[in-house]
Amino acid sequence: TLFRSQAGRMEEPAAGGEKSPGSTEAPSWPLLFASGSTLLVCLVLKFPQILAMVRAGSARGISEKSLLLELTGYIVFLRYQMYYDYPIDTYLEYPALVAQDVGLLLIFYYYSGSINRALPYIAVFVSAWYLLILQKWIIDLATACCTFISAASKFAQLQCLWQTKESGQVSALTWGLAAYTCATRIFTTLVTTKDIMVLIRFIVMLLLNIWVTFTILRYRTPLKKTD
Repeated sequence: TLFRSQAGRMEEPAAGGEKSPGSTEAPSWPLLFASGSTLLVCLVLKFPQILAMVRAGSARGISEKSLLLELTGYIVFLRYQMYYDYPIDTYLEYPALVAQDVGLLLIFYYYSGSINRALPYIAVFVSAWYLLILQKWIIDLATACCTFISAASKFAQLQCLWQTKESGQVSALTWGLAAYTCATRIFTTLVTTKDIMVLIRFIVMLLLNIWVTFTILRYRTPLKKTD
């Protein structure tokens, strides 16, 4: 019998009747290290950003648009991986990233004095979680746009930095760690699913995360001089 692959094409089943995306050999230690370190980093990825905001009691420098777009990208990408039954170790960090982004968004609205603005967005995200998999074409279309959505979130933060010319409470550590996880996911994707769409996404995200990190550091230097 035929089945649908992760790219939406009809393919013959692999030997043993397994789906090709999930039929990988025993993982090597580099793959285990890459996946394990990615998971560990992602479990605390947003903590430096959250702590910076809490210590300062301010959300100065944080882009609301960037947070919303980033959370959208995480939700779409997680749903895509689950829908096509990818190996769980290739996306295990995304539930943690979604949870941390929700918490970060709530803290952002709290310190911005507009916590009630979070409620409509939460309703939209919860609805999207279920709507994305109602039809195959919906999740495929959303995933095709996912790279652009995630890239837009990085540019939104860059724009905020360029306009204010100061990093405020934006954490360079969080963005630097995000760049590391993109690099490791490029490797794990190459040796497991080899999904071109996923590879392109991680490559673009790696470059943009590095760009944001250096921009944060660039605008942080003047602040140190004035202290």
